[in-house]
Amino acid sequence: MSLTLPRLALAAGASLAALTSLSAAPAAADVPSPFFGQHRGPHHSDADHLTVTVRGVGSGADGTFEVRCHPSGGSHPEAGGACRALERETRWGRGVFGPVARDSMCTMQYGGPATARVTGTWAGRPVDATFDRSNGCEIARWDRLVPFLPEARA
Repeated sequence: MSLTLPRLALAAGASLAALTSLSAAPAAADVPSPFFGQHRGPHHSDADHLTVTVRGVGSGADGTFEVRCHPSGGSHPEAGGACRALERETRWGRGVFGPVARDSMCTMQYGGPATARVTGTWAGRPVDATFDRSNGCEIARWDRLVPFLPEARA
C-alpha cells in the first residue's frame, strides 16, 4: 500500500507535464501537414491552381478548365463554387484528391463514361489525380467535388 501513493503522485505529475506541453503547442493551422504543407490558414495557399480535364460528361461540360482559388478565378465555368467545394472537402491529414481505399466495399453500379484528370497545386501540395464513375465509391468521390467536377449522370 505504501508504494501506491508515490506511483499515483508520479502519474499525476506526468499527466500535468503533458498537459502543460500541449498548451504551449502552436495552433494546428500553423503546423506543416504531410498532406497540405504550411500555409496562411487552415486550407489556404497563394499557389492554389488546378487544371481539370473532363471527358464523357457531355452537355457542354467536357473540356479543360483552370481553377485558381484565394481569390477564385480561372476559366472554370463555376470557379467560386469549385473553390468552395474543394475547401469543403479539404481536411487536415486527408488529401481531398486521394483515391478510394483499396479495401473499400463498393457497389457495382455504373455511373457513366465520365472521366476527369486534375493536376496542379492545392494547399501547397502537388496534385495529379484521376476520377471516373466506375462504381459506387468512385461515383461518391466524384459527387463530393461537384461543382469543381461537373454534375454527371449515367
